[in-house]
Amino acid sequence: MNEVLYTLSVWALPVLVAITFHEAAHGWVAWKLGDPTAHRLGRVTFNPLKHIDPFGTILLPALLFLSRMPFVLGYAKPVPVNFRALRHPRRDSVLVALAGPGTNLGLAVASAALIHVAVLAPEPAGPWLTQNLANSIVVNLVLAVFNMLPIPPLDGGRVAVGLLPQALARPLARLERYGLLILIGLLFLLPWLSRKLGYDVNLFLWVIWRPVQVLLELITMLTGLA
Repeated sequence: MNEVLYTLSVWALPVLVAITFHEAAHGWVAWKLGDPTAHRLGRVTFNPLKHIDPFGTILLPALLFLSRMPFVLGYAKPVPVNFRALRHPRRDSVLVALAGPGTNLGLAVASAALIHVAVLAPEPAGPWLTQNLANSIVVNLVLAVFNMLPIPPLDGGRVAVGLLPQALARPLARLERYGLLILIGLLFLLPWLSRKLGYDVNLFLWVIWRPVQVLLELITMLTGLA
């Protein structure tokens, strides 16, 4: 029981900080580019309670964690953005979408740099802080890479819609209502079916974890942790 509580204590804070900064960044950039919707609704804030989705932020990750899944995913309440209110809707929608993953990359780098300070703290605070920061690196990198998948309503899907020619952007944008089902199918159902057929199709490993490992190696090298 103590081990479970300790594990939760070193993962909960990194997850809350990652999703809070991610969503607040979307709202802040949209506000600065002409859309005050998120700011007016109090979503441009570092208060995690404003961004927590009961199912996506708490229940889903907890179920995956308790089920001993090889990975844990979750999501926060999306920040409302009125893209028509942006000064340059097509260009600015890309910038708003990039703000979340970009912030997560920044948090990963900052967490890696702060480990040099955390290891100097006395026990038991030092090891606990160090583990929080190490987990923060992983959480933020996974969140950044996952959100950049080119599937609406993920940030990568919105970036693709904003950059692709209209002939390709329109059909991709229409996939948004099915985006969650597509992700569930690709990340959960496809690996399950492949194992039943004797194959190993692990899209999380190929599409998310391997890019995360490359970024992790780069960040640890840049911050002197390697």
